[in-house]
Amino acid sequence: MSEARLKAEYLEEFMKDVFVGLGVPEPDARVCADVLITSDKRGIDSHGINRCKPIYYDRIRAGILNPITQFEIARETGAIAVVDGHNGMGHAIARRSMQMAIDKARELGIGMVAVRNSTHFGIAGYYALMATEAGMTGIAGTNARPYVAPTFGVENMLGTNALTFGMPTDEEFPFVFDCATSVSQRGKIEYYARDDKPIPAGWVIDRSGETRTDSRRILEDFLTGEAALVPLGGIGEETAGYKGYGYATVVEILSSALQAGNFMKALCGMRDGQKAPIELGHFFIAVNIEAFVGLDSFRKTTGDILRELRASRKAPGQARIYTAGEKEHIAWLERQKLGIPLPPGVQNDMSVMREELGLSGYTFPWD
Repeated sequence: MSEARLKAEYLEEFMKDVFVGLGVPEPDARVCADVLITSDKRGIDSHGINRCKPIYYDRIRAGILNPITQFEIARETGAIAVVDGHNGMGHAIARRSMQMAIDKARELGIGMVAVRNSTHFGIAGYYALMATEAGMTGIAGTNARPYVAPTFGVENMLGTNALTFGMPTDEEFPFVFDCATSVSQRGKIEYYARDDKPIPAGWVIDRSGETRTDSRRILEDFLTGEAALVPLGGIGEETAGYKGYGYATVVEILSSALQAGNFMKALCGMRDGQKAPIELGHFFIAVNIEAFVGLDSFRKTTGDILRELRASRKAPGQARIYTAGEKEHIAWLERQKLGIPLPPGVQNDMSVMREELGLSGYTFPWD
């Protein structure tokens, strides 16, 4: 089976129908599908359709993810709010929470919403993009299941703990810096494992502190603690792994302490030897730029900064310098024409979901 491609619109509709078939109300199903297809459009293949089955589909069927989301505002005052998601659909919880932050920022200049008892919400960049589209700066962060070892450690203690910033510019695309605080994340390793490919050295270590590359076995060993991801910066201090470790800890604190939520080992997804809800925490911040300066002025200054960076002297052999959000924009321009690439493992998952849910109206190129 070779790689195939499908138009983004077709793939998004399929994912929406998968979520509806699992019992997710259609408005929330559309949000979930929109978040996932946004990842695929932007070239972030680790967090799009690739994760539809092993994360959301399988967890709903296992009874550890609630398809019907109960969104509770546990506390609210002025520019801030605390939300309890009751283990519902993370995408729906996060989108509504960021919208609350944006609405507060529009009125008060800044808004922040902290969330507890949520679930995997896709790419954090989606929520930062919501702010840029509203003419604001957006910040989003989340903790995650413990897969990352602290610097000089080998035990998986912290999550990959994404920390994301979005800022509007006067260019065709906003500045969006969206990444984990680890060298890589589980989703990328899943992508390699589907096709039985080894991962690059330096992403994962074992209990002896040695690097590992066997992707399929690594996924198994994450669950037993025999393998751990490395913080952003790499192994030890020589390449500043302590910086990624520090940022991951900041995200862990802001994703748990502000909302009295769970953290680190309490997010392992197991309770008394059985699978259990993971109960993640998130935080969302929106800053109303016009409370500081005119939006056009901000856009131009930000655009000038990015253009000067791209125009700076290039290293020998390098054709261009990129700024955050540029590669994702280029990926979408290409995928608008060619479709979303689907490797064999994802194709198989899509076929399984279609058959199990009776979605007979869909035909795929690999049928």
